[in-house]
Amino acid sequence: MELYDSEEQQVEAIKDWWKENGKAVIFGAVIGLGGLFGWRYYQDSVLEAREAASESYTSVISALDAKGVDAQSDIQAFIDANKDAEYSVLAAMQLAKAQVQAGELAAALEQLEWAKSATKDAALAPLLTYRVARIKAEQGEFDAALTDLEAMTDESWTGRVAELRGDISLRKGDTDAAYSAYSEAQQAADASQTLQIKLDDLAK
Repeated sequence: MELYDSEEQQVEAIKDWWKENGKAVIFGAVIGLGGLFGWRYYQDSVLEAREAASESYTSVISALDAKGVDAQSDIQAFIDANKDAEYSVLAAMQLAKAQVQAGELAAALEQLEWAKSATKDAALAPLLTYRVARIKAEQGEFDAALTDLEAMTDESWTGRVAELRGDISLRKGDTDAAYSAYSEAQQAADASQTLQIKLDDLAK
């Protein structure tokens, strides 16, 4: 804005400027407020959706605890309806656990493989890989299970991975590899208390 010699000139200049730009200013303010309230509405909607998913998750898991695999159709419906939420991954993991207990290993593996590909939680990824490997080992897919374990590089899982590798090697009949894996597992921070028993059995 130009410099003016008197207050009257300044007032007139402001009036002229407002005539030319006032509508744009009001429109911009409305848009700004609309964006603000729109963002708040979006945030509220997301929060409500998360709360609804949380309540639904609690409900279907309670049904799973009470009915076991007989509730899997309800669990699957929840998973399908909430695939973008981490609750669906947790539900798939719980359903897989129930399926393993019921001896439905193929169905459990399918749930865990999906959860592994869907999770956005870095902490869940190694747990899912480990459970997938365990089921494959139970199915006799030893090489596939070992391949999954090789992909696990998180140091906090070193002991459990090495022990499972030893279990698989033992089932394959390779006692030397099993003993080596158990010895490695025993040195890890997450070593289990059963390792010494397994090593003693192999030393006999």
